Amino acid sequence: MLETTPDVISVTELNRLARFAVERALPIRWVIGEISNLTRAPSGHWYFTLKDANAAVRCAMFRNRNQFLDWRPENGMQVEVKAQATVYEARGEFQLSIEAMRRAGLGALFEAFARLKEKLELEGLFDAARKRSLPEFPRTIGIVTSAKAAALRDVLTTLRHRWPSAAVVVYPTLVQGKGAAEQVASALATAAARAECQVLLLVRGGGSIEDLWAFNEEPVARAIAASPIPVVSGVGHETDFTIADFVADLRAPTPTGAAQLATPDRAELAERFGHVVSRLGMAQRRRLDSLAQRLDSLTRGLLHPAARLQARRQHLQHLGQRLRLGMQSMLSDNARHHVYLAGRLAQAAPRPAQRQKEAQALQRRLLGAWSSRMAQHQQQVAALETQLGHLNPESVLGRGYSLVRDADGRIVRQAGTLNAGDRLEIRFASGAAEANVERVLP
Repeated sequence: MLETTPDVISVTELNRLARFAVERALPIRWVIGEISNLTRAPSGHWYFTLKDANAAVRCAMFRNRNQFLDWRPENGMQVEVKAQATVYEARGEFQLSIEAMRRAGLGALFEAFARLKEKLELEGLFDAARKRSLPEFPRTIGIVTSAKAAALRDVLTTLRHRWPSAAVVVYPTLVQGKGAAEQVASALATAAARAECQVLLLVRGGGSIEDLWAFNEEPVARAIAASPIPVVSGVGHETDFTIADFVADLRAPTPTGAAQLATPDRAELAERFGHVVSRLGMAQRRRLDSLAQRLDSLTRGLLHPAARLQARRQHLQHLGQRLRLGMQSMLSDNARHHVYLAGRLAQAAPRPAQRQKEAQALQRRLLGAWSSRMAQHQQQVAALETQLGHLNPESVLGRGYSLVRDADGRIVRQAGTLNAGDRLEIRFASGAAEANVERVLP
């Protein structure tokens, strides 16, 4: 490895410093020139030279950038590139790293588009409040487009499948090139003057921004805004937007989409109509069934006057029979209750002689029970006295035993609790004596 001094750097470091210096000094900007030596690498990256009459510069547009282009650049094309000036360090080459690319002149078109869009927006031509709804079932549909355009065939095919009952009027016009904007505006004015359509379809197939530019012209926007007939725009592909799309009452992504938005679907309407007819039939059948059931109910309730009188007569007879049976039952219940009350009254009548005999009998029973109870208690008392005598400690003393208490009056049960000199009280069967402890034996 070569030794270096502080003021000596390697080629790699030199190229890196050059890249930093170039990128800081030259910010990203648009550059115009002609493509030459275009190479498309297998990796998807593009390498080419951008040149003018006096100079050239190497360019690289990597795959993650060029994949968003909707057109294919070729050698000899004049383009404008949005690029970052840099240095390819491996070879020390100055080059442009391309961020975006457009055909030369598109920048002016985009600026004109933005200016007109801002102008018309300030005038209120894009306001949602001025947008009109389309007729649900148009009788006549106008188409403003080129008579030779493929878009016209697509629109006619779609209208024939979806809404064949509608008449179609074509207002032919140029849709691209010089004078196309004036012809489109004139066709819209003709349709408005003739007033033979309920809706207008302004359609054109896809193309580049230059191809669609007639629909970004102010005369076309003014004609759409002035049209008394609702206008549906279907210009280009789904990603294409023109001034006509913003001014129109409704924008469709494609010409076919414009035909679909302007007409109902015959098959869908037929299906909906079938459902409505089916539901109406079912509702009618349910109504008839309900009325028939009600009629049957009313018929059952409708009787001949003689039959109604006979029914009333039978009902009165039934009520009379129930009344008689109820009266008989009530009288029987009252009679039984009277007998019951008479029996209770007879039992409650006073009988002094019988009550005196019952009182004497009760007195004899009371005296006998008291005598028996007293004798029983006397026997129990004698038994308890006998048991108490057996438990009397004095009877134990009579057999030669004695009770020994200490000076505090506690009974002495063990000799080990005594000490020499303790004072004791000895209780005998007859009398007591006091003693002092001389010696405690084990």
